[in-house]
Amino acid sequence: MLNHLPVVGMGFAVCLLAYGIVRRSQELTKAGMGALVIVALLAIPAYLTGEPAEEIAERLPGVTEQLIEPHEDAAKVAFAASLVVGLLALAGLGLYRGKEPPLAMALGLAALALAAAGAMAWTANLGGKIRHPEIRGEATHASQGR
Repeated sequence: MLNHLPVVGMGFAVCLLAYGIVRRSQELTKAGMGALVIVALLAIPAYLTGEPAEEIAERLPGVTEQLIEPHEDAAKVAFAASLVVGLLALAGLGLYRGKEPPLAMALGLAALALAAAGAMAWTANLGGKIRHPEIRGEATHASQGR
């Protein structure tokens, strides 16, 4: 469940930030920025549990290094992206404490957060392929009997 929080959280934070920008609401924009900081913090334990999970998963039937490696590589990118976005959001909150963040800054942050959300979604998809043959396009035992 821990691994899903940053993925879903990033999507939520991007939507909240975008809604704040569209509504020209300082409160909602800052709430979206705060959510990006929280997502970055949640990404830390999710990323750090990856290596121990790999050690367990490698012993499971049907799990191969060829399935794990792309997920691991994508996770590094998604983790770095979430940290960068979280740090920029935190800096923006600090710089514009009590003031409205400039529209250009909020839009730039939203664009970066959207890219980070894409990286997280891609990573999650690759992670799903490790244990779910139906995602890989392989027939499952149940569907082979039909």
